[in-house]
Amino acid sequence: MSENSTKKLKLWELQRLDEAQFKAQPKFPIIVILDSIRSLNNIGAFFRTADAFNIEEIILCGITAQPPHREIHKTALGATDTVKWSYEADLMAALERVRAKAYHIGVVEQAVQTTLLQDINALKAPGFALVFGNEVDGVDQQALDLADHIIEIPQFGTKHSLNVSVCAGIVLWEFVKRYI
Repeated sequence: MSENSTKKLKLWELQRLDEAQFKAQPKFPIIVILDSIRSLNNIGAFFRTADAFNIEEIILCGITAQPPHREIHKTALGATDTVKWSYEADLMAALERVRAKAYHIGVVEQAVQTTLLQDINALKAPGFALVFGNEVDGVDQQALDLADHIIEIPQFGTKHSLNVSVCAGIVLWEFVKRYI
């Protein structure tokens, strides 16, 4: 490889969209629903990931904190201003809202019967609402009962647990690849 091809790009060389351009571009039909996420850093990471992957919306539910908040901003780095978001106290009401759009509900969780992440290309829907759960308790069972799909990330270690914002990065990339 030549030195020129491995040169690290400066921020001004990345040709990033400005806020107005980002908001105006068509979004991928993916909605992220956060079910009582406790960590403000995780919430900020979700916003930043949603911005990076051009996600349609984030719906914050339950005890999930809402912007503006200094601790969310630390990891969101301004993505709370670019990503459309709303708050819905009741998770089931949020799920009804996305179901009305004919989006399939995908809960990201470990359960008896799941669709492994590598198999999601077989899922057909006009859009997907992906539910990510509380760092300790996971996604509420009522949401699993209502889900069209329970999505599981295969894991091969001893913990069988990922940080929820790391999980989001993995899952969202796999879903976004359907649209690029």
